[in-house]
Amino acid sequence: MLHRSLQIGLITTALMWANLAHSQSLTVDDVDQIISQAVAEASAHVADDAVIAVVDRMGNVLGVYAMNPTAVPDVTISSGRGIPVGNGLEGLTLAITPLATISKAITGAYLSSSGNAFTSRTASQIVQEHFNPGERGQPAGPLFGVQFSQLPCSDMARFGEDIGGGPRRSPLGLSADPGGLPLYKSGQVVGGVGVLADGVYGLDLSVADFDRDLDEMIAIAAQQGFEPPEDIKGHRITVEGKLFRYADVDGSFLRAGGATAAIDPANYIAVAGYTPAGRRSGLAYGSDASGITLSVDVTVPGSDVFVLSDGTGNNRYAPRASLAPAPVAGGLTSEEVRTLLTQALAVAYRARAQIRRPLGSHAQVSVSIVDAEANILAIARTPDAPIFGTDVSLQKARTATFASRSTTAEELSNVAEVELLPGVLTIPPLSTYVEAVQTFVGPTALADGTAFADRSGGNLSRPFYPDGINGNSNGPLSVPFEVWSPFNVGLQLDLVLPDIVARLDGSPPPPQGCSALPQSSAAPGPMPTRLANGLQIFPGSVPVFRGDMLIGGIGVSGDGIDQDDMISFLGLHNAGEVLDTGVGNAPPELRADNLVVGGVNLRFVNCPFSPFLNSREQGVCAGK
Repeated sequence: MLHRSLQIGLITTALMWANLAHSQSLTVDDVDQIISQAVAEASAHVADDAVIAVVDRMGNVLGVYAMNPTAVPDVTISSGRGIPVGNGLEGLTLAITPLATISKAITGAYLSSSGNAFTSRTASQIVQEHFNPGERGQPAGPLFGVQFSQLPCSDMARFGEDIGGGPRRSPLGLSADPGGLPLYKSGQVVGGVGVLADGVYGLDLSVADFDRDLDEMIAIAAQQGFEPPEDIKGHRITVEGKLFRYADVDGSFLRAGGATAAIDPANYIAVAGYTPAGRRSGLAYGSDASGITLSVDVTVPGSDVFVLSDGTGNNRYAPRASLAPAPVAGGLTSEEVRTLLTQALAVAYRARAQIRRPLGSHAQVSVSIVDAEANILAIARTPDAPIFGTDVSLQKARTATFASRSTTAEELSNVAEVELLPGVLTIPPLSTYVEAVQTFVGPTALADGTAFADRSGGNLSRPFYPDGINGNSNGPLSVPFEVWSPFNVGLQLDLVLPDIVARLDGSPPPPQGCSALPQSSAAPGPMPTRLANGLQIFPGSVPVFRGDMLIGGIGVSGDGIDQDDMISFLGLHNAGEVLDTGVGNAPPELRADNLVVGGVNLRFVNCPFSPFLNSREQGVCAGK
C-alpha cells in the first residue's frame, strides 16, 4: 500500500491536473459555433442534406445536427473498388448517416493527442492493403485492421445516451472516410467533428493526388477556431520515411470563408444509444467524470499513470489475479499483474515515440493484461496516449491469448454460418478459416499451442501473402483481394459483423460483449466470448507464459507498432526478471516465428532500432 503522504501528493496532483483540464473542454457555445460554421459551408455547396456530429475527447456525443431532419438520407458503404453486395459491409445502403458521422467524429478525437493530430483521412491511409495506398509492392498500412475497434458490442467501451465516462463506443468502429477531424483548444485535443454530405461512407484509394472531398471541406470549415497546432498535424509526422496525410484541403479552399450561419436548435436530432435531441457541453479529459484520470494505486516512479475510472474515484481495472484458472493452477497473481503492468509502462517512458511531436518525446501508450480466459486483469496508460489505444490494447491482449490456445481451432469451428441479411449477406462458418489456416500452415495450426503474437496472426490476415506482394494469394485469415477491402477483411470482420449490425438500432451490447450472438440451430449457443471487444490484426501484443503454460496476454497500443511490440515483449521479459516466478515470454521453441509458411517465417515481434531516449542501446529484444 502506498505511504499516506504519497497518496495525498498524488491526489493533489490529480486535482491540479483535473482543474487544468476543466478549462479544456467543449462548451455548448463551442458546439453551436462548430455546427454553424459547418452549416455555412454546406449551404455554400448546396449540400442541404448534410449531417454533422460533434463529440468530446472521450467519445460522448455532444450534438448531431441534420440540415434536413425530416428526411435524413441513407448512406452507401463502398470502398470504390466495385466489390459487389454480399461481401462484408461493401455496397450496403443503410439508414445510418447519423451513426456514420459519429464514427467519423470519434475517429478524429480518438486518433489524436497533444503530440499528434490525425483524421479519418489519416485512418484511410493506414488501413489499406498497401502503405501508401496505391503504391503496389508495399506492405499493408501500419494500423491495418484498426477500423474494427471501438466496436458498439464491446464489453469495455461505455454505451448510452447520457453523458458520462468513456471511452465510449463507436457505432461503426473507426472511420476511413475523409471528413472526420479532431478539435483542439489551447493545444489540447477536446473532441472531434464528423460530416457526411455526399451519401457515401468510403475511403481514399490513393494518396497520389489531392481530393476536393465535400465531407472534408465542410469538416474543415467546422474546425475553424478549433484547429490543432500546425506542428502536430499528421503531415508533419513520418513513418517509414513517408508523411501521413492530414487533409487534402485547408481553410483557403472554403467557399463560405469560415463564416457562420443561423442554426435551428430543433435540428439537433436524437440518435438512439448515443445522444438525446439537443446539444450539450463535453467532459474535461483527466477529470474523474471523464472516465480516465490520474492513478493513485498504480505507479511508476517519477512518472504519471492514468487509469479508467468508474466516475466515483475507483479504478475500473485495478490489478487483480486471474479469474480462471485460479493462481494455484498457474494463473497470474495480482502482484504479477501489477509488476507486468508497471514494467511495461516503464519501458514506454524510456522508449522513443514514432508518431509524436516534438521529436524525442517518449512513447504514450495504453497497456492491457488479460488471463487465459480473456478476463481483464488490468488496464493503465500514460497521460496523453491516444484514446483509441485503450480498446485496441485490450483487443491485442485477447487476440494473442486466443490465438495461442490449443482449443482455438475447435472453438472457431463451432461457429456456424449466419444468414445476416436474407438473400443479401451470409457470414460463412468460421470453420472455413480454420481449414484454410491448417492447409496453409499445417494440420495442427491453432490446435497445438503455438505462441502467436498479434504480428504473427497479422501476417496471415493480409490479402497478399507474403504481405504487399501483388499477385500472390491471400493469407488464410483474409478473403481474396478481388473482394477484399477495409469493409470486407475476413475473419476479423466475420467474427463481429452480426454484432455490429445488431447494434445499429442503438441497443446495448450483451453482457458477454462482441462475438456473443446466438447462431443458427445447427450450432446452438454463443460464439466464443474470449474476443469480447473484437479481434485485432496489427502488432503490439504477446501471450504470457509460465514456463510452457499459457496464462494470459499483454497488449500495447500507442505511438508506433514496433514500439508497441517492444513494450509488450520487453515489459513482460523485465517483469519476469523482477518476479522470478516463471512468468515471461513464450519459450523460443514455442513461438510462431519458428513456422515457415510459404517459404518465409512468420514474425513474432519486431523491435525498433535505437529504441530508447538518451541511449544508443541496440538489439534490445534479441535473445529474450
